[in-house]
Amino acid sequence: MIEVKGHNGQIAFDGQYVTITRKGILGRLSVGKGEKRFHISQISSVQWKPAGPLVNGFIAFSAAGGNERRSRFGSQTSNAVNDENSVIFTTRQKTAFEELRKAIEAAIANHHSGNPSAAPPPPSVADELAKLATLRDQGAITDAEFQQQKQRLLGG
Repeated sequence: MIEVKGHNGQIAFDGQYVTITRKGILGRLSVGKGEKRFHISQISSVQWKPAGPLVNGFIAFSAAGGNERRSRFGSQTSNAVNDENSVIFTTRQKTAFEELRKAIEAAIANHHSGNPSAAPPPPSVADELAKLATLRDQGAITDAEFQQQKQRLLGG
């Protein structure tokens, strides 16, 4: 579970769902207090504007079939304040939001690739034998260790 707190809300990501929560006065003044939850299959894009020394950044999520509005030059962040799918962050919060962004984008890519577990396939016996032979040829393991591991791999 990744949880990051921004300027006007917080985001939690559990690997499957992105939850935006707003509390307190800033939540009430911007989009309203409450919670919005997306499954990663619903997210069609992640918009990112990094925070700089003089300006806040934001992360925004677009859902399939959503009606996004293009911001005028210089007003992206101020428009994101009133977007229920966005959270504003400062330069001190930027690193945590970058990690969140990477995790969400990786989960979306894995979901769309048809491999939601994201676990790489196990290496084949032939691949393992080739690795062992390379280690033997490099002198990292002895021939006896190679033969022992070979028997283990071949089920003997």
